[in-house]
Amino acid sequence: MRTSRRRFLQTCGAVGAATLLTPALGQPTTTAKRAYHFSTTRGALEADPELLDVVARSGVTDVWLSGFYFGHWDCAPADMRIWRERIGKQGMVTHVINVPLGHPGFVIPGWKPATRPDGSTYAGTSLHAPATGENREAMRQIQAIGIDRVFLDDDFRLAQSPGVIGGCFCPEHKREFLQRTGHGDEAQWGELLDAVKQRRLTPALRAWVEYTCDQLTACFRAQQKAAPGVQLGIMAMYLGAEKAGIRLTDYGDVPFRVGELMFNDEAFNPVKGKTDELFSSLFHRRFVRPELAYSETTAFPDRRLSLKNKIAKLAVSTISDVRNTMFMCDFPKDHWPQLAPAIKHHAELHPVIAGHAPRGPLKHFWGEASRYVGDDNPYSLFLASGIPFEVACEPASDGFTFLSDADAKAADGVKSTDTTLVGRPQSGLPDKVRTIPESLPEMFALKRELLPRLGKTPYVEGETPVVCAWYPTASAVLLWNLAEQRQDLSLRHGDTRRAVSVGGLDVALVEGVGE
Repeated sequence: MRTSRRRFLQTCGAVGAATLLTPALGQPTTTAKRAYHFSTTRGALEADPELLDVVARSGVTDVWLSGFYFGHWDCAPADMRIWRERIGKQGMVTHVINVPLGHPGFVIPGWKPATRPDGSTYAGTSLHAPATGENREAMRQIQAIGIDRVFLDDDFRLAQSPGVIGGCFCPEHKREFLQRTGHGDEAQWGELLDAVKQRRLTPALRAWVEYTCDQLTACFRAQQKAAPGVQLGIMAMYLGAEKAGIRLTDYGDVPFRVGELMFNDEAFNPVKGKTDELFSSLFHRRFVRPELAYSETTAFPDRRLSLKNKIAKLAVSTISDVRNTMFMCDFPKDHWPQLAPAIKHHAELHPVIAGHAPRGPLKHFWGEASRYVGDDNPYSLFLASGIPFEVACEPASDGFTFLSDADAKAADGVKSTDTTLVGRPQSGLPDKVRTIPESLPEMFALKRELLPRLGKTPYVEGETPVVCAWYPTASAVLLWNLAEQRQDLSLRHGDTRRAVSVGGLDVALVEGVGE
């Protein structure tokens, strides 16, 4: 429910949502629409004839069918036609998700495996013939039956998993890379392998990452060219970036699923699990417009992500101004009646702060070292401190800029700014980096240090884990309660205190909080 400031003061609470403005975006908008999508398989729909009706009544407008899966059809084009008609009768639109290269570990007959730097091999996420050719042909067939939108699932990458410096180190790719770059002898190849092992961003390693990105982008462009009438998008892995072959600037004008990882309660329940998930979404939003941004909202393995956490994940999309929420994998029929109110709730409130930029003294930063050689463990707990934050493409000129281990080690290359660089303790850090262990007690100690300097910047009093996103141009603050229990919070804004009660894992919007 959206409330005015007067009504908020009367009721001492409101529920709402918030969004992020990327540097590439223009002015705030009040016409933003939140859309909800459901990804499923032909087998799941055949097993439960009532599922489509339940999903449609919950507010879903788009259904994504599994399509071409690394060399075979999960749902052949002829069957897609049939299901598109059935889905259309429910008032929903049909799209397709392809899995073009195979999830790591999936053996693909006739396709070559990937080779790691140590010479061992694994199946999936590598580019050899005939992968691109077979995917091009699949795209032609999908276009021929009138499907207008396709996503390449998040195995569309050239790294086995998050944090891995990817690329296939087989003799074929080794030879091609050395010929292309002029790194022509075994000694230089050995130096590259050593740089990969030690995560050192040397010129050779940079060249290798760019070479890997060129391969993946070429595969994507070839599929686009094969089906020009289809809007093709990429589903990025968690913190997916250049080291996985994903040159993010190559995908800014296509549908883009922001990277998530916390697919079950074990991963999502910790506060850092939630802030890491939010961190990845905020990072990817730097590169794509909100109307082209999708969440994954995957639950995996089956029944390992509780319904309360499935609903809580909606807050990540809303804070990041991800306009399309895609429910994937384990979303059984009995969950949709409880998902429906949350769907309606976020859809109604998303326009309140859509397009407005969050601002604050704590800076969200993910730099070149993280993108090329980092281990994908962000310094994210500051997001739970109850102090506002903002997303920075470069180290800011004020406040506190939080660095990953890789970015902290590379901080000597950061131009002198007035921001305080913060990193986790590790050996070999430049003197300009202030070391603070990443823990909630340390974050709250820093908060106590900052309070006298906040002035009119709003913040949540006390030491309760909560995300406080401030949108001064919308005169609004979003609070996301990261605890599973209801919390009675006090929002301080200058000399004003406002009481707000927020349900467990829920969000509350406080209006009338401007500059």
